[in-house]
Amino acid sequence: MPDPVTTSPVLDFKFAAPPLDSAAHPSGNPLGMAARNRTPRPVRNPNLRGLQCLRCDALFPLALAHDGCPACRRGGLHVALRASYLPGSAEAMPMPYTSGFALGEGQTPLQDVPELARQFDVGRLAIKDESCNPTGSHKDRMTAVGVAQALDFDAHTLVLASSGNAAVSAAHYAWAAGLGCEVATYEGMPATYARQLDALGARRYVFADNAGRWAFVRERAQHPGYFALTNYRLPALGSAPLAIEGYKPIALECVADGGLPDHIVIPTARGDLAWGIYAGFRDLLAAGRIARLPRLWLVEPFPRLARVLAGGPLNDSYPGHTAQFSTAGATVTYLQWQAAAATGGGAVVVGDNEARAARRLLSASGISAELCAAGGLAALRQLRESNAVAADAHVVLMLTASAAGDPSWPDRPV
Repeated sequence: MPDPVTTSPVLDFKFAAPPLDSAAHPSGNPLGMAARNRTPRPVRNPNLRGLQCLRCDALFPLALAHDGCPACRRGGLHVALRASYLPGSAEAMPMPYTSGFALGEGQTPLQDVPELARQFDVGRLAIKDESCNPTGSHKDRMTAVGVAQALDFDAHTLVLASSGNAAVSAAHYAWAAGLGCEVATYEGMPATYARQLDALGARRYVFADNAGRWAFVRERAQHPGYFALTNYRLPALGSAPLAIEGYKPIALECVADGGLPDHIVIPTARGDLAWGIYAGFRDLLAAGRIARLPRLWLVEPFPRLARVLAGGPLNDSYPGHTAQFSTAGATVTYLQWQAAAATGGGAVVVGDNEARAARRLLSASGISAELCAAGGLAALRQLRESNAVAADAHVVLMLTASAAGDPSWPDRPV
């Protein structure tokens, strides 16, 4: 295991120079170079014109860095950018690359669960099972597009902050593409994830908090050839804008496999997945493929977005403690606020005990879910009780990953 980097709460401190040995850079690694030589170069969508602010629509050129909109930042708001395509395109759902990098992600099953629909008193309930992606989570969709961008921009190393699904996904995809991978993790990274990273040659750097992790990613991203896949700003912005586009096809798959849902319930940390799903449905609406947007409900383990929607500042810190490992964190992004606000949805707070009770119900139906994904079922109960979801509604729950790598599994007996 690589030596851990010293923890620091300071965002702009300097780390040692990036390693130059073969384990870190495929340029010195014959196996990595062989993989890169076999990997076709991605074909960029000719209609991709740049990056655009989510709030003020200012247009910026494509880049590896994702530092948000400078105009909004001067006004005190930290707002991410999104992929921007030329108007008038015939594509119903444009993507950054017409031919990219893939390991078989996407086209995950949409499973109806009529018994749970009756139990929760909704007209139709389906589960979008993202655990069927190659490394077992929805993150593969984002990573695939991120790797395509790295190859397109001649980057040699992915760098990210994650102690869970995103780390595993990035390590696998980077290895397959012949890229290096550096991961800033928490001290308590689950052993099952750490073993996979080590086996795939990813370098792990250990920190006690987000400030240290994001500072590491931010500093690394300043070096040529490094591509930051995930957020590195505080206040948080979200992950790489082109990579987030990888979540858009979920919207198309939901419509194609089960019709247009009324509501989608999504476990949420900083909102990459929720915004990507919103953007997919927005594209389908603009193309005339659907008549309306479904309402997106973002599930969180303690109040963060809920406090912002109630009038709290977007850029404040909203700390809390949770066993819902994949959706922990104290930050809120403009991405998740927009996904909820633009669709008429909102935030639903589900505590750990509620999520565990929901996971027992899913397990009884033969469905394995990480704790935060099971929280979506508990959120549905709240939404029915408040009548935010009607009794005849068609609801889709996003199952982001199974319980296999969840450090909270198995649940304690009751």
